[in-house]
Amino acid sequence: MTHLVVLGLDNREDAERVFDLTGDLARQQLLQLQDAAYAWRDDQGKVRIQQAINLTGPGAASGALWGTLIGLIFLNPLAGLAVGAATGAVAGKLTDVGINDDMIKQLGQQLQQGRAAVFILARSATVDKVVEALKPYGPTIIQTNLTKDREEELVQALQS
Repeated sequence: MTHLVVLGLDNREDAERVFDLTGDLARQQLLQLQDAAYAWRDDQGKVRIQQAINLTGPGAASGALWGTLIGLIFLNPLAGLAVGAATGAVAGKLTDVGINDDMIKQLGQQLQQGRAAVFILARSATVDKVVEALKPYGPTIIQTNLTKDREEELVQALQS
């Protein structure tokens, strides 16, 4: 089962470090990460979001390939390339995989200025090692899809 954990942090820099840490933990196979993101409220009060998975580039590349092939059929590969790349980029940008973008934006709106949140979507984790890696950043649990008992255990582990 996939678990979502949203951690509150004191600032963007800590959120960025925790975001990077999730990738490191995944490479160490301590966390089977499906997606990660972080959100923060900037000095002007605008919510900013950084996501681990960005499908715009791959969509553009795929669209360019298919556009060129279709363009070859109709004897205009350059037009096919341009139209295919643009269509692929738009399709990639509109595709939502992993953590729901609307939920990230909604929780981001609730952040106080200067504060940040990290969103972690994982299949499994070596919980004790992941918790130990996160503790130095002093995260608070904002939201999870864990059972009440498991969520309380996580809160206690991060606080001790």
